[in-house]
Amino acid sequence: MRLKLSIPNADRIFYLAQAFQKGASIDEVFELTKIDRWFLRNIRQIVDEVKSLGSASVSRVRTKKLGFSDRQLAVANGVSENEIRTDRKSRGVLPTYRLVDTCAAEFEAYTPYYYSTYGDENERRESGKRKVMILGGGPNRIGQGIEFDYCCVHAAFALRELGFETIMVNSNPETVSTDYDTSDKLYFEPLTLEDVLNIYDQEKPEGVFVQFGGQTPLNLADGLKAAGVPILGTQPESIETAEDRQLFASMLDKLALRQTPSGSAVDEEQAAAIAKKIGYPVLLRPSFVLGGRAMELVYHEEDLRRYMQSAIEVSPDRPVLVDRFLEDAIEVDVDCICDGEATVIGAIMEHIEQAGIHSGDSACVIPTFSLSKKVLDEISAATRAMTRELNVRGLMNVQFAVKGEDVYVLEVNPRASRTVPFVSKAIGVPLAKLAAKVMTGKTLRELGFTKEIVPKHFSVKEAVFPFLRYQGIDIALGPEMKSTGEVMGMDVDLGLAYAKSQMAAPPPLPKKGNVFISVKDSDKDSLIPVAREFVKLGFGIIATSGTAAALTKAKIKVKKVFKLREGRPNVLDRVKNGDINFIINTPSGKIPRQDEVSIRNASLAQKIPIMTTVRAAQASANGIRSLQKSKVRVRSLQEYHAEGSKQTSNV
Repeated sequence: MRLKLSIPNADRIFYLAQAFQKGASIDEVFELTKIDRWFLRNIRQIVDEVKSLGSASVSRVRTKKLGFSDRQLAVANGVSENEIRTDRKSRGVLPTYRLVDTCAAEFEAYTPYYYSTYGDENERRESGKRKVMILGGGPNRIGQGIEFDYCCVHAAFALRELGFETIMVNSNPETVSTDYDTSDKLYFEPLTLEDVLNIYDQEKPEGVFVQFGGQTPLNLADGLKAAGVPILGTQPESIETAEDRQLFASMLDKLALRQTPSGSAVDEEQAAAIAKKIGYPVLLRPSFVLGGRAMELVYHEEDLRRYMQSAIEVSPDRPVLVDRFLEDAIEVDVDCICDGEATVIGAIMEHIEQAGIHSGDSACVIPTFSLSKKVLDEISAATRAMTRELNVRGLMNVQFAVKGEDVYVLEVNPRASRTVPFVSKAIGVPLAKLAAKVMTGKTLRELGFTKEIVPKHFSVKEAVFPFLRYQGIDIALGPEMKSTGEVMGMDVDLGLAYAKSQMAAPPPLPKKGNVFISVKDSDKDSLIPVAREFVKLGFGIIATSGTAAALTKAKIKVKKVFKLREGRPNVLDRVKNGDINFIINTPSGKIPRQDEVSIRNASLAQKIPIMTTVRAAQASANGIRSLQKSKVRVRSLQEYHAEGSKQTSNV
């Protein structure tokens, strides 16, 4: 405890509370933390108040002024949050809203930034205009990107064009949605049911948008509708059908769409039984999460049991989803927009990394480059069938896996996805803006967007990773999202578009030098054509014993190098000496060998491009071929879209 108090850490506020609960004095805590005594006195006051929360005599106004939520009061009194809310409102204990003083009291502030308090004065202003509330994404974190903020901003702009007063609710001051000129009113409030309902009671908007801010506002949809708040666009029942694994599987059966064998488990034994029935490997994931949080791909029952015991909390309300994993399948993302009648595909994106890498971490391409017309037609038909069945109004994202010519539906999200900004820029159509207008009653025909636009150029989205800031973390990709941003490369040549994306998310691809290759056994056959391609491009091939043997057998000239424990100079020495210009290193399993992690981290430190999947290595070879043949030219986004401006002029 004393150590946790003296060393700053993410949970320090809770250790402060614990210290006061155990009787520590202000001075004792000050000596350990050096936090100003004024703050410590306030924290202790809150801790002391917790002891009396369940008392009938406690003042509701006082507890709300001290910052206790309705949920905390409900737990303390053994009742529901709704009962606390109803009781509080009947007593007239309601929040008031104050303006953030953006002018530092030098003159009157007019910028409508509000925060809630339980005071006497309410500075909220009424305009008399039609109003719509947009729920933002809340705090940005790995797995919940700024892409959702983009969608919220475009929704606000669209509503303003239609004459609505836009009310933005978001608690992150570092986003564009909280800029002074984005919305008409901004509430700096947490994205909780209590806070959103309080704002709704004050503003009385015509409805609320929940589908632009990612999973955070989506999780509030049921509670808001139950409280009588009109949800604009796709309804919570459809969201539930897509999120609930059993309802989702039933829908796919009804539509005769192919799905991977799956099940949902509420305990360890049930999960083991499902996995045994459908066969390993399986993908395990909690329900109702974003960014693939706590997702894991397991190949053995031992790993499954470890996951169920330690990785997550499981309950009947939050079962673990167990899916048969399709190895060596191509993953495909689709973003579409539906007005309740017509559905228009925004784009079909082919992932460069195979299925099993989180879509937020995978590079993807518009238009697709290896899928047959039959597969594309099946993907389009399946997408349209699901928008009709789910009564989608607004945006929807679907993830498919393609194995051979078979198309499997992996997941459906009847909301904005993190690929919406990328798709919008690739095709030249602001999808989020159109979706907001559709959700207020406009049709796609009225808006002039009636058919899929397949651009003549290629657009490649590449993820940006924070690995340099977190040295020692394994950079191998998997089902849990690790990226913190994304970039885009465009060109009429796919290889150059990919090469540009690597320049934007450095290190860039080399034009010459040596390639170090070390891959797991199951990747050795598929790697042979890639290695041959690098030889044709003039690269030297360096490999450790196992991979070198496979390459030699395939008559590919290779220079063998020592593994870390075999002698010097080993592969790590070669990396540090600058002898290696490109690395292909696929992970050997869930728990990687220390050698692999050392090599991957050394490559990062030396700014050597490294690919951890064979498909990414193949894309890199294609990119290098284009770089060797052609000069990189820069064209603006507007120039790429000039040819298609006629068909999008009404959008």
